Amino acid sequence: MQILQTLAGMLEQPGSERVTTAALAAKLEVSEAALYRHFASKAQMFEGLIDFIEQSVFTLVNQIAEREQLGANQAAKVVTMLVQFAEKNPGMTRVMVGDALVFENDRLQQRMNQFFDKIESALRQCLRNNDSATPTVDAQVRAAALTAFVMGRLQRFARSGFRRLPSEHLENSLSLML
Repeated sequence: MQILQTLAGMLEQPGSERVTTAALAAKLEVSEAALYRHFASKAQMFEGLIDFIEQSVFTLVNQIAEREQLGANQAAKVVTMLVQFAEKNPGMTRVMVGDALVFENDRLQQRMNQFFDKIESALRQCLRNNDSATPTVDAQVRAAALTAFVMGRLQRFARSGFRRLPSEHLENSLSLML
């Protein structure tokens, strides 16, 4: 856990370059061999971060789905939660948008792509009509637009060195889209 927390912390540094196992080991004051006793590879360390992101976010998505009525309000709460998660975890945001995964194994980026596919699916379910088991075309389009919006906001947050908060004008933006 300490390794993953330190890795996430290193990713929070604006403009930080690729995190190497040597730099991670130095930050933890251990040898690289000690890192590899806990993780088979650096990719496995990033998988640990992705697991944390998925578990945290989808637990909250499920809680929102249980508490809120279907519709625009439920979708807005999911988007707000994603944005708040990103603001509280800037290092994880770099993983979510793929910046931290550029020189890593391609399957890591594929996992993050699947993450956003699942988010879009959850938003489609939020926006479907109560009397319909399947989302309408309108719900599908809105879910896709909301997902692209979130991805764009997270990208801007990471690329601005975490200065441009993704929650900036969030309520107004959501009211326009929903």
